[in-house]
Amino acid sequence: MRFKDKVILITGGASGIGLATAKRFVEEGGIVAACDINFEKMEENQNTLGIRYRPYKMDVTRSQYVEKAVKKIFQELGHVDVLVNNAGAVKEKPLLENEEANFDFTVNVNLKGTYNVTKAVVKYMVQQSKGVIINVSSIVGVYGNAGQSAYSSSKAGVNILAKVWAKEFSRYGIRVNSVAPGYVRTPLIANLPKDKIEEIKSRTALRRLAEPVEIANVILFLASKEASYITGQIIGVDGGMVI
Repeated sequence: MRFKDKVILITGGASGIGLATAKRFVEEGGIVAACDINFEKMEENQNTLGIRYRPYKMDVTRSQYVEKAVKKIFQELGHVDVLVNNAGAVKEKPLLENEEANFDFTVNVNLKGTYNVTKAVVKYMVQQSKGVIINVSSIVGVYGNAGQSAYSSSKAGVNILAKVWAKEFSRYGIRVNSVAPGYVRTPLIANLPKDKIEEIKSRTALRRLAEPVEIANVILFLASKEASYITGQIIGVDGGMVI
């Protein structure tokens, strides 16, 4: 029970890595403030996970609504010990075929969303003189990927924000790290053709996709006391896709 009565705010908490992470924190005694634009899905999740999974509707791209939701979380739960910036999206094509709206959408969710939520939460963590922030990025934010100008660059931004914030907030007892998964079996890749999935597996040393819980386990470690001397790092969890 490493997180007994700790409060963990997870964006993108309705499905995928966010939901898997919420489940693991609940299993270890945590209280999860699950934030997502899909409130109905979170209500369904609460029926399974119980009252330690608390749903809050949040659009991470709209700072005024983020501030309102975060204020409500602190009023109701009293504090936040861990922030997991997991909300993510991708909508794009190769550069010459892509539209500006697709680029803006992807960057707004991934990069600006991470900025908005952290800015709203970290001021409370500063008052507490403690906290852990974990950004969920992607291995393509480190090495890039053809056809993903917006996704790769936005995830690279998420990685560098972890380093910037680690430098800014360490004096307040706040650690910040980034987790960079490879391809994970989540709704984000559900529409990829079967041959593309097989091609991805062939480029991965472990010859398979990750399961969401495998990423969640790394997030829990980074949030725990066992990782108390780790900050400003990008932790790749890609099954050996890049070695």
